[in-house]
Amino acid sequence: MALGRSFSGSPQPEHSIENIVATVILEHSLDLNLIETRIPDVDYNPDQFPGLVYRLHNPKVTALIFKSGKMVITGAKSIKQLIHSVKRILKTLMDNGIPIYGKPQIQIQNIVASANLHVIVDLEKAAFILEGSMYEPEQFPGLIYRMPKPRVVLLIFSSGKMVITGAKREEEVGIAVNEIYNTLKNNSCIVSEQYYY
Repeated sequence: MALGRSFSGSPQPEHSIENIVATVILEHSLDLNLIETRIPDVDYNPDQFPGLVYRLHNPKVTALIFKSGKMVITGAKSIKQLIHSVKRILKTLMDNGIPIYGKPQIQIQNIVASANLHVIVDLEKAAFILEGSMYEPEQFPGLIYRMPKPRVVLLIFSSGKMVITGAKREEEVGIAVNEIYNTLKNNSCIVSEQYYY
């Protein structure tokens, strides 16, 4: 990436989902000791952690399974991948004689994404413009901005790179990225655009 002019015009902001954290709630409790004896490659050490750790390798998703019937799933890169992983985990349990009743309830807790605005951002000016933002460069190089709508937290760096946390739906990430890009642009917080040669 370099500064300069591009024949195709300004590159558009890009984003990608890095991790989705979700809870899955079953209508009944689970026998973790039974799961440990029936399914290979699970980690269960109740003296150190009350949950059983079950890892899928493709996609790389980890499930923390608790006796209460609650699971915490991390590592999915899309809602589709998350749902597919949950179905696979439940099918593996049932195929190994672990009864699963009712319909599991899936709740998205947090979507973490990265983004690149392809611009250099004047963070001092942005901190002045963005209400409620925090920017203390001697402690942390990025600006922290709690966006009211959608309700997400943005870590914005002068390079135009960002981390977005707190989204509950995939589309909120794209909305937040476009919203902050337009706000920075309209308030002259963009020092220069970055172009590809």
